[in-house]
Amino acid sequence: MNWKLTEDRPIWIQLVEQLTTLIVSGIYASGSAVPAVRTLATEAGVNPNTMQRALAELENRGLVETRRTSGRVVTEDLTLIQGVRRQLAYQRMDEFFESMHSLGYTEEQTRELLAAWNKKEESV
Repeated sequence: MNWKLTEDRPIWIQLVEQLTTLIVSGIYASGSAVPAVRTLATEAGVNPNTMQRALAELENRGLVETRRTSGRVVTEDLTLIQGVRRQLAYQRMDEFFESMHSLGYTEEQTRELLAAWNKKEESV
C-alpha cells in the first residue's frame, strides 16, 4: 500500500483512517489476517508503537479482533463493516457538497451538475 502521511494531524489517526479504508474497501477482507505490526510499520515508515496504537484503536472500534492462534484478523461482522463504509461515504459526500457550496453552487445546482456529468459519462 502507498501510505500517505502528513504532518498536519497525528500519524496514528491517519493510520487508523487508512487501515479502515483498506477494511471497508475489501482489500483486507472480513475474517482475513491483518499483517503483523512490524510489517505494517515498516511499510508505512512509522514506529511500531505508532502502528500498535492505530491497531488498538481499530480493535476498540470492533473492526479488528485479536485471536490467540492467528493474531489480528478483520472482523467477520459484515453489518459493522458496511455501516462504517456508509458513514465514510456520507462524510465524503458532505465534504463534496461543502466544496461545491464554497464555489457558489446550491445543493440543487450541484445535483444538476452531477446528473449532467453522469449522462456525459454514460454516453462515452
